[in-house]
Amino acid sequence: MGFSKGVFLIVYLLLVFFKPSLSNFSLSSKELSEVPINFLKSAKKSEVFDWMVGIRRKLHENPELGYEEFETSKLIREELDKMGISYKYPVAVTGVVGSIGSGKPPFVAIRADMDALPLQEKVEWAHKSKNPGKMHACGHDAHVAMLLGAARILQENRELLKGTVLLVFQPAEEGGGGAKKMIDAGALENVEAIFGLHAASHLPLAEVASRSGPLLAGSGFFEAVISGKGGHAAIPQHSIDPILAASNVIVSLQHLVSREADPLDSQVVTVAKFQGGGAFNVIPDSVTIGGTFRAFLKESLIQLKQRIEEVIMGQAAVQRCNATVNFFSKEKPLFPPTVNDKDLHKLFQKVAGDVFGTDGVKDMQPVMGSEDFAFFQEVIPGYFFFLGMKDDTMKQIPSPHSPYFRINEDALPYGAAMHASLVVRYLLESQTETPMGTGDFHDEL
Repeated sequence: MGFSKGVFLIVYLLLVFFKPSLSNFSLSSKELSEVPINFLKSAKKSEVFDWMVGIRRKLHENPELGYEEFETSKLIREELDKMGISYKYPVAVTGVVGSIGSGKPPFVAIRADMDALPLQEKVEWAHKSKNPGKMHACGHDAHVAMLLGAARILQENRELLKGTVLLVFQPAEEGGGGAKKMIDAGALENVEAIFGLHAASHLPLAEVASRSGPLLAGSGFFEAVISGKGGHAAIPQHSIDPILAASNVIVSLQHLVSREADPLDSQVVTVAKFQGGGAFNVIPDSVTIGGTFRAFLKESLIQLKQRIEEVIMGQAAVQRCNATVNFFSKEKPLFPPTVNDKDLHKLFQKVAGDVFGTDGVKDMQPVMGSEDFAFFQEVIPGYFFFLGMKDDTMKQIPSPHSPYFRINEDALPYGAAMHASLVVRYLLESQTETPMGTGDFHDEL
């Protein structure tokens, strides 16, 4: 054995037995904690901030509903092209999946939803929606801008990526199950973890909130047509009144939560739609009701669905009416509960603490809202959090899905920095140590 081979063998054995951590080898703990701070500084630079704001406003002016986000995805692809980031398109009709890094494992993803809501905007400002009856009333325009901001930061710091980051621009979050279609299209193939965020106009700027475990409820939608026999309101005995039947249905549906559900198992059934009739003195032939049901346990969600159908059919029959029930299983699949991975929660706390300080990282209680990000979490570990965007200049803060909804654009750098920091930290900490001498190397002893 020659001297050089003997030295190499010693080094090889040391590496095998001591297995130094790649993240420690690459960056010290101090340097690691400075990455999010540096990313935030980059995102706050006027050049980057103004660019993100410009993207967000373009999207706000041109909102598109689920699976119709053709111009939205075109803008995204144009920006990725400018940054030299490769991507796949179309994925799930209008979705885009970008890729930054080595192109090799480990793979980690960050996601933004792209779709708007069928609302007429009532906020008067220079960038009001130009598409009648459509509005970005949930902050998805900001989500896209922040993910593009993260892409820019990551592309400029590619040397920190010990693996591959996928940028998931997802269609149809608002009830369309876009996440499920992205999965079915193979968007998460080989991905080990995924992160997502949502704008929160009620949280102060420079704060984030989340929790380990159940965060948001699972949900479903239903619509029922209750049919009777129309007639003159003055002689109801000659009619079969579907309005009366529907009223009894609505009252009975509330008993599913108050009298059938475990009080410790949070559930909601809400009828938010009631359509039928058009005159004060005419009993209509039919009415349509619809709404949503929610629960934190998937079993409870399935049970609610079954009982909703039984109650509607049964109560309609009591009033001599017929009923049909639609749960939109194809257009609006049941959303599973959003459950955050406990290990990713620890990672989130470390990264968010570096970005916002410990006082800016809040634990939150579970909320009955739902998110189709949960579809991702059914197949791989995922983590979802809320980013504070409160505008202190506003006396009243409109809720999401309101025609008066607004966001604070000063929050965009924070979202971009969080996205970028989470995946960099994940890749550094998830590296598997490969001892020197493995792979294609061959030594003759």
